[in-house]
Amino acid sequence: MSINPPESPPEPSKVPHKAKNDEPRAGGPRPWPRWLPLAVVGIVVAVFLVTSMRASNENSTNITFSNFVDEVADGTVKSVEYNPTTGQIAGTFKKDRPGTKGFTSSGPNNDLQEAQLAQLETQGVDVTYVREKANPLLGALLWVLPLALIIGFFIWMNKRAQGQMGAVMNIGRSRAKVYNAEKPETSFSDVAGYEPVKQEITEVVDFLKNPGKFKEIGARIPRGVLLVGPPGTGKTLIARAVAGEAGVPFIAITGSDFMEMFVGVGAARVRDLFQTARKQAPAIIFVDEIDSIGRKRGAGLGGGHDEREQTLNQMLAEMDGFETSEGIVMIAATNRPDVLDPALLRPGRFDRQIMVPLPTLDERIDILKVHFRDKKIAGDVQIEIVGRGTPGMSGADLANLVNEAALFAVRRGESSVHKEDFEDARDRVLMGLKRPTVVMNDEEKEHTAFHEAGHAISAYLLEHADPVHKVTILPTGMALGMTQQLPEEERYSHDRFFLNDMLCVLLGGRVAEDLVFGSQSTGASNDLVRGTEIARRMVREWGMSDRVGPMAWGAQGAVFLGEDLVHTRDYSDVTAHVIDQEVEHILRSQEIRTRELLTKNRLGLDAVAQALLEHESLDGLEVERLVDGAIGYHAGGARHVTLADGTDEVVDEEGREIAPVSD
Repeated sequence: MSINPPESPPEPSKVPHKAKNDEPRAGGPRPWPRWLPLAVVGIVVAVFLVTSMRASNENSTNITFSNFVDEVADGTVKSVEYNPTTGQIAGTFKKDRPGTKGFTSSGPNNDLQEAQLAQLETQGVDVTYVREKANPLLGALLWVLPLALIIGFFIWMNKRAQGQMGAVMNIGRSRAKVYNAEKPETSFSDVAGYEPVKQEITEVVDFLKNPGKFKEIGARIPRGVLLVGPPGTGKTLIARAVAGEAGVPFIAITGSDFMEMFVGVGAARVRDLFQTARKQAPAIIFVDEIDSIGRKRGAGLGGGHDEREQTLNQMLAEMDGFETSEGIVMIAATNRPDVLDPALLRPGRFDRQIMVPLPTLDERIDILKVHFRDKKIAGDVQIEIVGRGTPGMSGADLANLVNEAALFAVRRGESSVHKEDFEDARDRVLMGLKRPTVVMNDEEKEHTAFHEAGHAISAYLLEHADPVHKVTILPTGMALGMTQQLPEEERYSHDRFFLNDMLCVLLGGRVAEDLVFGSQSTGASNDLVRGTEIARRMVREWGMSDRVGPMAWGAQGAVFLGEDLVHTRDYSDVTAHVIDQEVEHILRSQEIRTRELLTKNRLGLDAVAQALLEHESLDGLEVERLVDGAIGYHAGGARHVTLADGTDEVVDEEGREIAPVSD
C-alpha cells in the first residue's frame, strides 16, 4: 500500500516531442535465393528424362520370357529387337492388339539359345540385334554434374574465405549510418514546446548553413553540444531536428557500436567515423548514449577498461587534438552526465550542455495535442485536465498514456476515446495493473480500507499536502490498495512544511491501522522506506535539521565510478550517529502528529473506510464530502485543514477561514 507524492523537488522543463510518426516503412520485396535458378534447371532436366523414358515404353506391353516363347511358337510375332548386353527384348505383333502396338520382355544375356533362334527363324520373325545406345543428355549430366558440384564447392569455399578475411579487414570500419541532406526530414516545427532549447541550438544550425558569417567576425561555433535529460524527453529527436534544419549530412551512431572484443577496434572506428565526416563536411556527428564509452578513465574496481579508455582517448584527440576538425559539429545525448570524463566536457570539445528536463504543464498540453491528432477523442475529454493530472511525465510517457487510453476504448467497444479511458490509462501507468485474481478475506480487506483511509484523511486535512485524487482498495500493481495524489499546480521546490506533511501522509496508513486495530501490518513497508529516505535527505542533504545544521553530506558515490570503492563517507561516526538520531526524531515526531490528527478526526476516518469497504474506490471529491459530513463542517468548497502549529481551521476555496456548522 502506498501513495505517490513526489519525493524530491522537480525542475522546470522544456520537453520536445515529435509531431510526426516516424515509424519505419515496410521494406521492399525480398530478393530471390541464389540457389533457386539451379533448382529450377535440375527439376526441368529430371522431368525431361522421366518423360523420355516413359515415351519410349508407351503403348508397349511387358510380358514374361515364357510368354514371349509361346507367342513366337504361335506365329503372332512379327519382329524382335534383341539387346544381348542387357537381355532386353522389344518386338511387335503381326496383328495390332487393342491398347498396344508391341511388347517388351527380358531374356538371357549374351545371346539366345540355338533352339530359340531356330524357332524365330522358322516362324519368319525379323530379328535385329541392337547395342546399348547411351543417352547423350544423361551422359552429359554424368560428366557435367559432378564437375559442376566440385567447382561450385571450391567457389563457395573461396567466397567464404574472402568474406572472413574481409570481415577481419573491415572490423575497424565505423558502423555509423550516414543520412543525406534529404534525411531526416524532422525539423524544429515537429518538436512540441522546447523554445529555449531551440534558441540555444539554433546557432549550430546557423553555423552549418552560413559558416562565413561567423568567420568574418572571428566567432567560433561550439564543436560539441551535449544533450542531457531524463529518458524519454526527446534528446534524439532534437538531434534529428538539427540535422533536418541544417540540411547537411547527418552521421548517427550509438556509443555501444564502438566496442568490440578485439583491442583497438573502438579507436579505429572513431578514426574512421571522423574521416567519413571530414569528407562530407560540413556535417553533424550524433553519438547516442555517449556515457557507454565516455565514462571517467581509471574508474571502477581494479582500474579502468583499457578498450573503452583507448576509444575515449581517440575521441578526445579527434574532437580537439593536434588536428582540428573544421566544419564538424558533434552532438551527443546522455542521461548520465555525472559519469562522463572531465576531459570530454571541457570547452573545445563539448562546449555546451543543454538540459532537456521533464515538461511543464503548458508543454505537456502541447505534447498531448500532438498525440491527439491521429486519435478519435470524445468531447468529454478536457486536455487541460489530462495535462494537469500527469505531473512528472516525459514526452514518451505521455505518448504511452494516450495509446493506453485508446487501447482501453477499443476494449470497451467504443468508437472514440473518452474521459473514462484516460482515467483508466493514468491509473494503469501510475498505479500499475489491476489484479482482480487477488481475493482478500474480510480481515485483510478491512485492514486495507483503514490503511488507505488513513492516507486519504491525512492528505485532505493537512494544509501543505497535495489533494487526494483517487483512493482504492482493489489490488493494483504490487500493492493491495493505493492512494493517489495530484498537485494543484506545478512545484519546483519544497519547503520543510510540505515535506513534514508528506511524511504524515506516508505514515497515515500505519497509524490508522494501529489506532483502529491496535497492531500494524506489512502493508506499510513501502511507506516506511520512502518516508525514511525523505527524512534522511532532509537531514543529510537539505539542511533541515537543527542539530546537524547547514551541512550537506550527500549520498555515497557509486562503486563503478571509482570514487567510493569501499563505501567510505566523509563524516565521522559521531556525525553518523547524530544523523540517525535526527532521522528517527523527524519520523517519530511526524508519527505523533499523524496520530493526533487521526484521533481527532476518527469519525472521518471511519466514514472513508466504510465507504471503501462498500464501493472499493473513491475519488477526491467523495473523500472530501465524507470527511466534512462526518466532522460537521461546511461542504461544497470548504476544506478542513490542520495547520503546522497543530490548530484546526476550515477554509473556503480562496483560503479564507469559515466557521464550523453550529450544533
